[in-house]
Order: sequence, then structure tokens, then C-alpha cells
Amino acid sequence: MPLDIRPALPVDLPQLLALYRHLDPDDESPPLDLAVQRLNELQAYRGSAVLIGLIASSVVASCTLVIIPNLTRGGRAYGLIENVVTDVAFRGRGYGKRILEAAVAGAWQAGCYKVMLMTGSKKPSTLAFYTSAGFEQTKTGFQIRRLPPRAEGAD
Repeated sequence: MPLDIRPALPVDLPQLLALYRHLDPDDESPPLDLAVQRLNELQAYRGSAVLIGLIASSVVASCTLVIIPNLTRGGRAYGLIENVVTDVAFRGRGYGKRILEAAVAGAWQAGCYKVMLMTGSKKPSTLAFYTSAGFEQTKTGFQIRRLPPRAEGAD
């Protein structure tokens, strides 16, 4: 079946939030009104979008592309891809690769000099997926996460 790829709209958010369960089943979903606000904030960055892949009217794949302004590389921006996910029932059909290709094309259209992504997965199949989509594992990534606030009175 053909995959239709386009930026997510507020009306797509219930399906998109459900799709994110395939990314991390334990992750807390935001309330719908907050999700709409966050989508609008993200789209305020020129060229940035949450891309969705649809089969018929069902959201089966997604990734987020953020275009980041830059003061090096002649002022050319760079792209960051996050939240790459395909519904488990639709994996292995090339939909994830197609959504990544659309994100990379969007970054090139926005004048980016590079596109990067990180994965926490060490699974060979996941790493092979990103390599087959044209990404190279050439840098070392680091991150720091904020710990969740402790409950009042918890010790």
C-alpha cells in the first residue's frame, strides 16, 4: 500500500500519541490541549515538522524534524531528527525509511548542511536500519537528563 507522508495537523494528534506507544509503552502522553500547543510551537521553527506516514487514514509512521539556526558553517542551519517510530504491525515494509527520507529532504530544502539523529538502541537491526537509510555512525553522542521532580514530602 502507498504511504502518504505529510506534516501532522492537530486533528492527527490522537493517532500520533497512540503511535508513540510503539516507541515507548511506558512514556506519559501529554493531554491533548498541551500536545496541540507543542505541535504549534514546533511548527513555528521554519522548516520544522512532525511528519506522519499514513496508510488510508491511519497514522503508521512518524518522525520529528527540527531545523536549528546556526552561527557556524556560513550560517547554514542543521536538522535534528527525533521520535522515529513505525507501528509494530507495519514494520519491515520500508515505511520508516520513507519517513526518514522525507525528513532529510525537508532539511535539505531548508538549507541545512547536515542532519543528525541519535538512538538509544544498541540492537543491530536498529543500527542497520539507520545505516540503510543513509546515516553514518561517525560521532559520539552525549546527553544529560533532568531527573523528575520528587514528590512533596518524599524522602
